[in-house]
Amino acid sequence: MQEKILVIGANGQIGTELVTELRRIYGSGHVVACDIRRPDYDIKNAGPFEFVNVLDKENLKSTFQKYKPAQVYLLAAILSATGEQNPKLAWDLNMNGLLNVLDLCLEYQAKKVYWPSSIAVFGPNSPKADTPQYCTMDPNTVYGISKLAGERWCEYYFQKHGLDIRGLRYPGLISWKAAPGGGTTDYAIHIFHDALKKGSYQSFLNAQTGLPMMYMDDAIRGTIELMESPAEKITIRSGYNFAGTSFTPEDLAAEIRKHIPAFRLTYTEQEDPRQAIANSWPGSIDDAYARHDWNWKPEFDLAKMTTDMLLNLKK
Repeated sequence: MQEKILVIGANGQIGTELVTELRRIYGSGHVVACDIRRPDYDIKNAGPFEFVNVLDKENLKSTFQKYKPAQVYLLAAILSATGEQNPKLAWDLNMNGLLNVLDLCLEYQAKKVYWPSSIAVFGPNSPKADTPQYCTMDPNTVYGISKLAGERWCEYYFQKHGLDIRGLRYPGLISWKAAPGGGTTDYAIHIFHDALKKGSYQSFLNAQTGLPMMYMDDAIRGTIELMESPAEKITIRSGYNFAGTSFTPEDLAAEIRKHIPAFRLTYTEQEDPRQAIANSWPGSIDDAYARHDWNWKPEFDLAKMTTDMLLNLKK
């Protein structure tokens, strides 16, 4: 009998595409999509689906009991901008959800666990350019605080219990398939939709805000490459720095104009709360450890990503 893989938080921006790719690799029946909401797309028809609430340990336990998964991907989280609107809920879900899953992975002897971190673990006093793997980390959002605490828990479970846990510090993720999930980098998705629909976009981040970004195809590929790497190659159990490309709203608009010459980019007059979050984050990431340990290399730069986004959204 082939081993089962659980993907918890399968309805989200990453989960929708990760489940599809894992099912392509391992077979539809072996990848169980789990979420608190019923999916309204292909995932529910293409393989097993379970209602799962990570904060309900008994409900979660019954899913582990049913499938006894060999691999678990925990993607359920409240993101940066949404988290600031309800900090206690964000902390509860992001932290206690993780601990519940880690405990059950130990109990049911899961072989591998994936938990995503984020560039939100960095803060105002972290280096802004080529931010290294190890540096000052003083996040000032509840999302970043929960991700930094989660990194420490992941490393603790690896060191104390030998749980093979792996993670990536995702930059802003850009995809044409799924809706954005309430993050600070979401302008880089909305801008493509508005460029095609209206020919213009009003950015909530200012023109000089450079942030690390990644095309979802690279993020999914990198996630699976990390999980398929031999355990002895993995030297970081908290979350690898993980880089694609970095750009400002102006850089992105200039690239879009190569396809839609009349495209106009404007900016909100009043400062958006997400600007302060973006100001505390790195402008670019040094992912030397990922490149060295498991040969990470992105395929999409800004030009290739823009072409692909517009092509697929037009369809």
